[in-house]
Parts: sequence; structure tokens; C-alpha cells
Amino acid sequence: MRPLPSSPRVEAGPDGFDYCVRPVPAARAEKIYRCPGCDHEIKPGTAHVLVWPAHGPDMEDRRHWHTPCWTHRANRGPTRRWS
Repeated sequence: MRPLPSSPRVEAGPDGFDYCVRPVPAARAEKIYRCPGCDHEIKPGTAHVLVWPAHGPDMEDRRHWHTPCWTHRANRGPTRRWS
């Protein structure tokens, strides 16, 4: 598997804490994920963002969000628990 092309940016999450955010291009989206913003599936071939807490490199805390869900996270919080 190739590494993701861009460096993560840091943004405030729906809970006010900082999160690293990295775009995942459609060509790299190979699996089905569940978006915590809307609780719908992110299908293979769908561009989205990969988000994880900025406080540490614990990759088990990564979540895949639809890009619009992450963009509007201040107006609607996660539908599922983060952990």
C-alpha cells in the first residue's frame, strides 16, 4: 500500500480538541468505512478525510469521515461515540 500523499493539517474537532486531518483521495479509498458524522457508509472509491486526535499517534483512534460531514462538524456532532 502506498503512503498517503499529503501531510496532515490540525483542526478543531466537534469536541473542541485538536485533530490531525488528512484527505484520502478516491483512488486510495479501498474499503468500506462508517462515518461518525452521519453514521452512513463511506464506500470504496469515495474521497473522504482521515481524522485522529492530535495528542498522540494512537492509530486506533483514527476515524474516516465524509468530507462534508467533517466540514460541518460544528453544526452536527458525531452520531457515534468517538472511541
